Amino acid sequence: MTLGATPLQTPGSYEGLSRLCRAAGDPLRVEILRSLARDAYGVLELCQIFGMRQPAMSHHLKVLAEAGLVQRRREGTSIYYSRSHRAMAEELDPPLQAILAAVDRLELEEATARGIAAVQEARALSSRGFFAANAPKFHAQQELIAPCAQYAGAVGELLAALLPGGCALAVELGPGDGWLLPALARRSRRVVAIDNAPEMLAQARQRCTAERLANVELVHGDSAAARALAATADLVVANMVLHHTASPAGVLRDLAAALRPGGLLLLTDLCAHAQAWAREACGDLWLGFAPEALSHWSGAAGLEEGESVYLALRNGFRIQVRVFHRTA
Repeated sequence: MTLGATPLQTPGSYEGLSRLCRAAGDPLRVEILRSLARDAYGVLELCQIFGMRQPAMSHHLKVLAEAGLVQRRREGTSIYYSRSHRAMAEELDPPLQAILAAVDRLELEEATARGIAAVQEARALSSRGFFAANAPKFHAQQELIAPCAQYAGAVGELLAALLPGGCALAVELGPGDGWLLPALARRSRRVVAIDNAPEMLAQARQRCTAERLANVELVHGDSAAARALAATADLVVANMVLHHTASPAGVLRDLAAALRPGGLLLLTDLCAHAQAWAREACGDLWLGFAPEALSHWSGAAGLEEGESVYLALRNGFRIQVRVFHRTA
């Protein structure tokens, strides 16, 4: 293992390196790290994935966390674990990155892959069930968190800057009631709007009819429908949708696959917050995202970061409006 140019100068550094090696020296912990490569999971979800009792799983996660290989994030009463992007000390970053790179070259065990699929399907079912039951009042509930009027201007300005001459194909994932579709339709010859909730698509269809948007196609599906567009989209928009998805990193990979080289992703979502009531009131699966997490997932999907705007809302939430582009 190459440690890079930074020497391990202190006794604490030796201890840190020893913890890294011990944590990565167990096959089960290696498989846990591999599972966390693209998503965060709660302790109970990891217990389900690995068929393990909670005390045993908590022990392995504690070892990984103390070594700096995973990080904890509390969301309400739950704690979620994700892979660390950087080591706790600069001199330990090269060995940490080497361990993670080696882990990512491994194939997931078949049983683990099935467990992950089951957890993500349960998340997706929860989200679809919420929208099926709450579509008529979803707009009012969403306004409690992020009133559209407080960020629509920033989104509109970015659209104007990104597409000064318009484009051939724009895609929106999760259009909701369709408030952004008129702006996209004006700037694109063709718009494909994808939503996995028929009840929300019905609201978007009403908007298209009222606004006479003849160039908008409404598609019932998830982000895999965007992937099927296969590098033809000039612009993909995901507006306040990622925190409702079962696998945010997977969604970003699908959206990146839809973009042509040079195509743009306009992403709006909540910054990480601790207001757990949003889960029940608005069907949120995630309490926002740290900006560096979105940057990491997007980079892994082959996207490069562009302009970012951060807006503080009066109710304590913050919104991040991010632009990414596909380079190849």
